[in-house]
Amino acid sequence: MNRSKNNNSKMARSTECDSEPNGYSLINNDNKPPDIHIKYGKENSWVAGVQMFVSFLLAGFGMVAASLVLDIVQHWEVFEQVSEVYILVPALLGLKGNLEMTLASRLSTHAHLGHLDTNLGALIVGNLCLIQCQAVLVGFLAAMAAIAMGWIPDGQFDIHHALLLSASSVLTASFASFILGLIMIGVIVISKKVNINPDNIATPIAASLGDLTTLALLSWIASLLYRNIGTSVVMPSIIIIAGAMIVPVCGYIAWENKFTKQALDEGWVPVVSAMVISSAGGLILDYTVVNYKGIAVFQLVINGIGGNMVAVHASRLSTMLHTGEKAGPLVGKTTKLLLLMVIPGQLIFIYTIGYLKAGHTSMTPIFILIYMSAALLQVFSLIAISHYMVIWMWKIGMDPDNSAIPYLTALGDLLGTALLGVAFHILYAIGDKDSDLGD
Repeated sequence: MNRSKNNNSKMARSTECDSEPNGYSLINNDNKPPDIHIKYGKENSWVAGVQMFVSFLLAGFGMVAASLVLDIVQHWEVFEQVSEVYILVPALLGLKGNLEMTLASRLSTHAHLGHLDTNLGALIVGNLCLIQCQAVLVGFLAAMAAIAMGWIPDGQFDIHHALLLSASSVLTASFASFILGLIMIGVIVISKKVNINPDNIATPIAASLGDLTTLALLSWIASLLYRNIGTSVVMPSIIIIAGAMIVPVCGYIAWENKFTKQALDEGWVPVVSAMVISSAGGLILDYTVVNYKGIAVFQLVINGIGGNMVAVHASRLSTMLHTGEKAGPLVGKTTKLLLLMVIPGQLIFIYTIGYLKAGHTSMTPIFILIYMSAALLQVFSLIAISHYMVIWMWKIGMDPDNSAIPYLTALGDLLGTALLGVAFHILYAIGDKDSDLGD
């Protein structure tokens, strides 16, 4: 009787695995269960917390480094003469960040399923082609948006500026996706070998390296192309045509790869939707910056940390669904760890901002209390949304590794910016204000 029950259980498990929504079976060719290297139930909470916190710190300092790079390159001639490049920066950084973080989440799941041991070559080729296809199209889309936003207010269209923006965006997205893709593969392979859970570190590292690498490449490439602006349209045209040729070739390879076929099919709507959601956050920021000058620098911190934390939560939850782990222990431990890390993480970065005098906002006790309340509410809300969104996507047959993170990070930007605006409004209303609060 017991043996019959066990056999039925095994058959149900096999059927469940074979009908997974991710386009490939979790059962290997020899019909043995996949080698799941890290069991969440056995993962030490203290070790997991240290891994996540260190990766969050790296992501935060990567964000600070990107801000310093922007502070330097904004004085370059291309930024001063072609103002649309400023519009391109946040759009390209946000969209590229989503691509790299979904790649990190996807590869982390493959690491847990043992696919890196048996199909590493196919995973590398398929995912590099996938993100190359996505990045070039996303880069061109970001350039079109920047051209439109720069052209409409002035009513003057400059073909040389348009070619410069398009070529710079396409080439930056292509190079950055290739470089970051290789780095993420290396990070996940190494973390697996040294018994570090890639779900804890991969997405924050992708975020930190993504901003810095993309901004540096964009500035350098745009500066090189600017030297020939007005004299030749050949070079930017060649770059755009080459990008247009790469898209179908890489798209075909990704479509024929069993590990990336579904990601190619599902990945477009979340990325474009995330851009629209983030744009709503940008409108809120545009309004609040006029009234509260110091909000911009804190917006980078609250949104950066919130986005990284919810990405880790979504990545871990998605891996749990793929590997068949129970949701209860994972969700409870992850939520507690992430919420505990909000306060020390935010304190480190807001005091760093204060030390560098970047925001010119006084670190009064009431400011810290209200700011921390906004940060905690943001992360708690995002984790709750993440839990229901990832499970809902799984139930309807979507792979959350491909679709959840762009929505969640965009919602993080929207929610963080809105809560920060409310926090600064409360501070102003109760009289805790300085030069950054309107005086």
